[in-house]
Amino acid sequence: MRAPTGREVILTAFDRLFDRAADKLRLEYTAEERAEAKRFFSERYDEALQILDQVDFPAIDEPVMANMETAIDELSPAYIAAHLATGPLALHVQEFMRTLAMRAAEQRVLDHLASRADDAYGGN
Repeated sequence: MRAPTGREVILTAFDRLFDRAADKLRLEYTAEERAEAKRFFSERYDEALQILDQVDFPAIDEPVMANMETAIDELSPAYIAAHLATGPLALHVQEFMRTLAMRAAEQRVLDHLASRADDAYGGN
């Protein structure tokens, strides 16, 4: 029997932790919704999962999994709500920061072009 790949180890842990989190939140979901959540996780962390497939990633020990489950159990409703609110807000701030960076880059280009302008005869 072959050892599981790093991707398989992480996705198995995801399944277990997803179930624990859904139980904590008293969520009901279909098999399709669960598969969609796993697919979203896989797509979001695909680069890391690819790296884990290239190394000898060990199985996650039961005490470690139990600690992760306990961490989920101990999350307060306020913490969960704050975490959910953070996602859309972080995307908004990230887009704003991207806009600021583009403006700054444009200004640097204009400054560079202006500094290289030939003003020997008074310029235009």
